[in-house]
Amino acid sequence: MTSIDHPDSQTYYHGTKADLKAGDLIEAGYASNYGRRKQAAFVYLTATLDAAIWGAELAMGAGRGRIYIVEPTGPIEDDPNLTDKRFPGNPTKSYRSRHPFRVVGEVADWQGHSPEQLKQMQDHLEHLKQQGIEAIEE
Repeated sequence: MTSIDHPDSQTYYHGTKADLKAGDLIEAGYASNYGRRKQAAFVYLTATLDAAIWGAELAMGAGRGRIYIVEPTGPIEDDPNLTDKRFPGNPTKSYRSRHPFRVVGEVADWQGHSPEQLKQMQDHLEHLKQQGIEAIEE
């Protein structure tokens, strides 16, 4: 994993169903948006809008998906769930941190994936769940 101590002027996104406002912090320690909803040891962000859209669409909970523009408050590192053997080189530009992210804005106009793509991804995640494969939370 590569640690990034001082993120550059990159724009980062966080997809969720939580209703937040500018200035709010997204922190570890709450129920995860995914899987068995266990307490999250990390918070996640991405530098691609597509990955954030997946996050907003697949997050558990009521309400509509939302995509926030966020800024890290501490170091971030590659997300091992979407790097290494799965996607060498981190093409999804997905990262995680134990430090909070500050909401600085919201992407109001975004288009989700097609119902077919969403169903295919949900089926894939269900297949992984049945195999006992969950997110890495080391």
